[in-house]
Amino acid sequence: MTASTDAGSAVATARQVAGKYLTFALGEESYGIQVLKVREIIRFGEITAVPQMPAYIKGVINLRGKIVPVIDLRTRLGLPPADHTERTCIVVAEVKPAEAAKTLMGLIVDDVEEVANVAGADIEEAPDFGAVAQSDHLLGLAKVKGAVKLLLDIDCVVNGGARPGGLQAA
Repeated sequence: MTASTDAGSAVATARQVAGKYLTFALGEESYGIQVLKVREIIRFGEITAVPQMPAYIKGVINLRGKIVPVIDLRTRLGLPPADHTERTCIVVAEVKPAEAAKTLMGLIVDDVEEVANVAGADIEEAPDFGAVAQSDHLLGLAKVKGAVKLLLDIDCVVNGGARPGGLQAA
């Protein structure tokens, strides 16, 4: 493959992931998920624990009569735990778990920032971190208002990454 072909595929990939993203904070970093996947944002509240689940699955909530599983994105992405604040909330997103139909899932985030319109020219492919670290869960890196936002493939995050050694299985 030539350098011009690589550049062409990078531009095509950036165009595919361009669009509106809900951006949110986890610690000091900013992330984004495609706004078309977001159904609503709710205040952090009581979560019913479910026994024998992985550490990142915090339990379920009753959302207007529908049971919705809730995951802690910090734990899922291997970030250190943090106390919940008045800014902590649950982003309810439509995801496609492996081998299942689309479903709603709650994602605990530290703080919702904004809905950002990200142009293809502002997106770069996730760098190759080599065999020791996979970046399958990243759609790309976006430059928004002078800051870098990590654009998540939320389906991949929920499924634990496409390849072994991806996300932390905690």
